[in-house]
Amino acid sequence: MWEKIRTIFSIEQLRKKILLTIGLIAVYRLGWNILLPMVNDQGMHDMFSAQAGLTDLLDRVAVFSGTQLDRMTIFGLGIMPYISASIIFQLLGTVWAPLEKLQKEGESGRKKINEYTRYATIIICLIQSYAYLAMLNAQAVGQMSSSGSQDMFIASCVGATGRLTAPWMFVAVLTMTTGTAFLMWLGEQIDEYGIGNGISLLIMAGILANAPAALFELWKNATATGGITMGGQFGIEVLIMLVTLFFLVVLGVVFVMKGQRRIPTQSAKHVRGRQVYGGNRQFLPLRVNQAGVMPIIFASSLMLFPQFIFAYLVSVFPTPEGFMGKLTHFGQSVFAGNQSYVYVIIEIALIYFFCYFWTAVTFNPKDMAENLKNNGTFIQGYRPGTRTSDYLEKVMIRITYVGASFLAIIAVVPTLVTSVLGVSYSIAGFFGGTSLLIAVSVVIDLVDKIDSHLIMSNYKGILNK
Repeated sequence: MWEKIRTIFSIEQLRKKILLTIGLIAVYRLGWNILLPMVNDQGMHDMFSAQAGLTDLLDRVAVFSGTQLDRMTIFGLGIMPYISASIIFQLLGTVWAPLEKLQKEGESGRKKINEYTRYATIIICLIQSYAYLAMLNAQAVGQMSSSGSQDMFIASCVGATGRLTAPWMFVAVLTMTTGTAFLMWLGEQIDEYGIGNGISLLIMAGILANAPAALFELWKNATATGGITMGGQFGIEVLIMLVTLFFLVVLGVVFVMKGQRRIPTQSAKHVRGRQVYGGNRQFLPLRVNQAGVMPIIFASSLMLFPQFIFAYLVSVFPTPEGFMGKLTHFGQSVFAGNQSYVYVIIEIALIYFFCYFWTAVTFNPKDMAENLKNNGTFIQGYRPGTRTSDYLEKVMIRITYVGASFLAIIAVVPTLVTSVLGVSYSIAGFFGGTSLLIAVSVVIDLVDKIDSHLIMSNYKGILNK
């Protein structure tokens, strides 16, 4: 292993890329802790400590968005607005003819779409930052009125009505929007001059940054470790089960993310002069999990809306009386804890739906069949054209079911760990769900790109013996 590391850093170009990437991630982590002007960090902590449900909700959002919504920092929105804008334009490219035409123009079209994505990101940032600050202000005002306390997370910028003043709101919205735009630029610099996918690396950095706190919480709650009595609630058997489960989940993620269905193909022979070209047997690799982590991100994002809606409706209908009162409290019981059977079933159904939906968006069997035909390649037993396209579509439907089942299991693991073993969601999130899937996927992609640099420099890859 040390020999591999020495080899990686002995290649000058690769060493510069890795060091630049580490430096830019360090800049991201530095800005992660810079608060907005005049914000009382202790007041923010006290407000969220009094509302465990809101804290848990924001923690779930932070997993797949690289945000830090429980603290008002300059990078508080993370890169979620950029991800949202990218998804919007990718989906529009399948239904809007002008955007689809741009996608087919190659590099120039891609640059134009990226420009539109940046503009859309700024607009989304302005809307989300204002809505976020207004929500926090409403929460703080409600908590102050109920407790009678005058302490607030930003009391110096509150007007006579108890609301945040317009000048501070303007500065805060502008600062958070600028922070997200800077993160967007940071990710693009990693893409161009560093190594790996910049946006994915930033998300993974935010996920791994929470690992020490989760491990410390797990250690603090242990009853006995190595003969030392800790006074917590988890025995050594729980720790062994969690460690074993972690390695099994990581093994499953790597196995499925790298899994492929290889379809044998045959290229036609071409005679040019006295030479015969082609006629080789090759394989067409189809990924088992074609959609990647997007189905879990979509499903998790969509499941957040009912939690916000029912949390608001409970304040309107505080008692379970009448039709709306009963519906509101039933909805809150289903979505608030994230552990009910109805919640799990709905989440699994959404993951299956988005798996097939995203695969249909990113995988076009007709274009693939046409490319095979143009290259003089065919699948044995199927005529080029429509028959090949239908066969590829049938195969993709079958293997997508396997990939969707795997994603559904991974998504449910944290809920099962929380309900069965009694650990908090911040700990259980590292044993499955979006956080572990994103982290492992990014590491796999990073290793593949480092391997490509090593092979280009006539070295063996990291995983090669």
